[in-house]
Amino acid sequence: MSQAPTPRGEAARRLADLGLTLPRVPEPRGAFLPFSRIGPTLWLAGQICEWEGEVRFTGPVTDIATGREAAQVCALNLLAALSLALDGELDRVVRCHRLGGFVQVNQGWPDVPKAVNGASDLMAQLFGEAGRHARTAIGVASLPANASVEVDGIFEVR
Repeated sequence: MSQAPTPRGEAARRLADLGLTLPRVPEPRGAFLPFSRIGPTLWLAGQICEWEGEVRFTGPVTDIATGREAAQVCALNLLAALSLALDGELDRVVRCHRLGGFVQVNQGWPDVPKAVNGASDLMAQLFGEAGRHARTAIGVASLPANASVEVDGIFEVR
């Protein structure tokens, strides 16, 4: 796991005000990088709901509160990768353009979008209007390491 530089700036202050910290960037569970950048566009690989190497939420999500909490952990991992890509300068984010949320559920569970709100709401809290984004929220049968939620993102940065 890579330790991202300590985040700086207004977004970092908002993170601290929420009582949240960033974990180390999780080691990829496959042959991919945590991020890729072309010009001002930064693609963040999907992050599961692990914290410092331990998957915190496993199996199908059955209630909105648990799903939201798992999605927030995914978002914190995304932010750690973002901080790594931006040398800790989270205020270089121009906009979060898209998040993709994948929630492990039993067939027919109707609240997948509400669970992914745990990630979406954090982006809006940190980046304000620039944190509002397009999104996909999909219910799936399984995820890596039996994680309950995975989230990826696309950001525009300076």
